[in-house]
This record gives sequence, C-alpha cells and structure tokens, in this order.
Amino acid sequence: MIQVVVTGIGFVSCLGNNLQDSWKQLIAGKSGIKLHQPFPQLAPRPLGMIGYEPADVKKITWQVVASALQDAGLSEPLEDCGVVIGSSRGFQGVWEQMAQGIQSQEEWMNHLPHMNAIASARQIGSTGIVLAPMAACATGIWSLFQAFSLINSGQCEYAIAGAVEAPITPLTITGFQQMGALAKTGAYPFDQHREGLVLGEGGAVFVLESKTAAIRRGANIYGEILGFGLTADAHHPNSPEPSGKSAESAIKQCLQRSQISFSDIDAIHAHGTGTVLNDQFESLLIQKLFPESVPIISTKGATGHTIGASGALSVAFSLMALKQQILPSCVGLKEPEFSLNFVRENLETRINQMMCFSFGFGGQNAVVTLGKA
Repeated sequence: MIQVVVTGIGFVSCLGNNLQDSWKQLIAGKSGIKLHQPFPQLAPRPLGMIGYEPADVKKITWQVVASALQDAGLSEPLEDCGVVIGSSRGFQGVWEQMAQGIQSQEEWMNHLPHMNAIASARQIGSTGIVLAPMAACATGIWSLFQAFSLINSGQCEYAIAGAVEAPITPLTITGFQQMGALAKTGAYPFDQHREGLVLGEGGAVFVLESKTAAIRRGANIYGEILGFGLTADAHHPNSPEPSGKSAESAIKQCLQRSQISFSDIDAIHAHGTGTVLNDQFESLLIQKLFPESVPIISTKGATGHTIGASGALSVAFSLMALKQQILPSCVGLKEPEFSLNFVRENLETRINQMMCFSFGFGGQNAVVTLGKA
C-alpha cells in the first residue's frame, strides 16, 4: 500500500488569492461574501465573488495549478504527472454567452467540459493520464480520489488534482432561485435562521505524490490522504435519501479503508451548505455516528458554496488545520439549531485525523479522511 501525501496547494476564493491569505481571513472570522449585482437583469444578492466581475474558469485553473506546483517545489515539464481537474459547471458561463450571441461560437470545442483538464495538462507539459470528473458538489473529493488511486496503484508518481468553479452565471443564479435554495442576506450554515446557500467562486488544486518520493526530495508535506468513501443514493435529483443509509455507508467505507474508527476522528469539516434540508440531514448523520464531543467546522459561511470546488476548498482548509493544529470558527453561525459540538471560536487542539464531507445533487456522497503529516 503506497502512502499518498499532499505537498503543494494552489488556492483561490473570495477570501483571498492564495491559501495563506484565505486562511488568515478565515481565522480572523471574516467572510468574503458581499452583496453583488453582476447582471443588470437580476436583482442584487449575496455572492462570494473573487473580483467585481464573474470569474473566468480558465484563469482560475491556470492560477491554482501554477501555485500548487510552485508550492510543491516542482517545475514544468512534468511528463508523467497525472492530471485530475474537475468542475461541476465547467464553462457554463461561456456557453450562456454564446447562446445569447455575446461571445463568438468559433472556438466552442475549447469549452467542452473536459477541456479545462486538458489545458492543465498542456500547462504543466504532462502527456500522462488526464481525467475531468463532474459529480456536482462531490466533484472536489472525487478528483482527489481519482488522483490518489493513480498514485496508489503505481500508475503515477505525481498527480495534480482538485476542482475549480465559476458558477456566477444568470442561469445558475436563476436555477437555484427557482428551487428556493438561495439565501437573501448571507450564508449561515447550521443556524436556526439559515436562508439557503450563497454561490461562491474559487478553486483548490493539490500536488499528490507518494510519501517515499516526497521524503526523498525533501518536500514540505501538508498531510496524508488516508482513505475515501464514495456512494450514491439512487433516490432524487436534489434531495438527500431520508434514511441517510448511503451517506452513512460512505463514511463507514472511508473509515474502513483508512483503518481507523469513529472515535479516531478528531474533527469533521461538514458540507454545511446552509440549506434547510442539507444541514438537517448532515446533523442527524453526525449525531448518529460520531461521539458528541467531536468538533465540527464549516467554512461556507466565509467562502460561499463553490459547488464542485467546495470539497477541494474544505480539504485545503482541513490540511491547514492539521498543519497548524487549530480549528477555525464556523463563520456565520450565531444560533445553532442542532446539538453538535460546533467550533464557535478558533480552537487550538490536538488534531491527528480529520474527515471532510461532500454531498452532491443526485445523491453523490464523497468522504475523505486526512492525517497529520
């Protein structure tokens, strides 16, 4: 069994242009969510935007991939490096503009869903395996799993993996609004007065490699990826399966593959979308399976919900928590509705293993366990 570690992280969110700045803002209890009106035909609403205009998914991806390689101390070309870059929305904003005649349709092939991953392979000079997963909100953790498998099976010594999202488009905003899923004033995961999700832009990309290779080249190690659990509800397009059996199965699979137990988990990064259904479902799941004392963090109150990239962002923040041995407070949480051990103030504590949850539309459940370096 090859041990897989993270040696580089590229990150951007409405909190900052890199992981260090975003982490600093998160620890300070800040939120990057502000009232925006990016489209004149739509009313202003809270959004987690990186700039004043909707982000370009190509530019986000280029930035986080370059940052991850620099952080890992690697340089191009990396011919045998696996590339796994996922996105739930992909180039949707561009397609909407093409449909309206705002953007030329001549280069439509460059905006197919998998082309972002292909562009990343060209960026680093990789002629190896390229994958482009799309699994709604579970995309980020799915991407890590696929890269983990490439290294664990010996197919690749290195892989870059993660997810990026630029979901601030008229169709995305209108679609979530029609569902009644969008918040009107802000993101308040697990709060009694939560209103729904707040769309956010961002991305996180990781350099994964075998622990042996990382030690051999003296790389900085953020943490180890211990195991995954991946299941599907086969129930409903946008509502979780009421019994939670598939999500529960994903958690148990993850622990079994990580060779640890429920009591070994020192903290959980919850999916925490701020919607009525998700937060209730997730809280009941945690209460059923884990000790009452396990600390719970949620960061979407600070970044917004970056949809397919959300799992990748949560993993990045969790790795920082493991490295610095501090859990950030749940931004936006004022009056918890559920009896869980939510982190209300930054908590310095012993953290050896953390678990991250992602629950996507279509009943896609993704769970990962991370270990301290």
